[in-house]
Amino acid sequence: MTQAGGAQTGGAQAAAPEGADPAASVLAAIRFDANGLVPAIAQQHDTGEVLMMAWMNPDSIRETLATARVCYYSRSRGGLWRKGETSGQTQHLRELRVDCDGDTLLLLVQQDGVACHTGRRSCFFRAARDGDLVEIAAPEVSPEALYGQAGCGHPHG
Repeated sequence: MTQAGGAQTGGAQAAAPEGADPAASVLAAIRFDANGLVPAIAQQHDTGEVLMMAWMNPDSIRETLATARVCYYSRSRGGLWRKGETSGQTQHLRELRVDCDGDTLLLLVQQDGVACHTGRRSCFFRAARDGDLVEIAAPEVSPEALYGQAGCGHPHG
C-alpha cells in the first residue's frame, strides 16, 4: 500500500484554492475501512482520560474540523451523530491526530459533562480484576436525565 497524502514536511502550506476541501490532506492520510469508517478515540485533552470510542466517516471528520464540535458517524442510525445533540454532553475538538497507519484517530477534546450514555464520565468504566469484570466508576447522571426517557438512546452504533 502506498503512503497517502504525499505532503512535504517543513515550510508553510499554501492556501487551498477557493472551493477546495480544507480537510483534503487530513482525509488523504486516513485509511477508512470497507464501510468508509475509521475508529476514533476521544481523550480529554488536559488530563489524558480516555472517554470513548466511536466511528467517523469523511463527512463527520469534515464537520468536526470545520466547527471544532465533534461529530461522529452512527452505524445504528446510519448517519451523522453530533455528540451531545440529544444529551447536551458535547465534545469540543482541541486536536485531531492520525495514527502511524492512518487507521485510527485520536481526538483530544474538551468534554462538557459525561461522555458515556450510561451517565458515566468515560465509557471505560469496567475493569478485569481477579477474573471478574468490576465497575470502577459510578454514574454521575442518570440516562433518563440525559435522554428524557428510560433506556439507552445511545447512538455509538
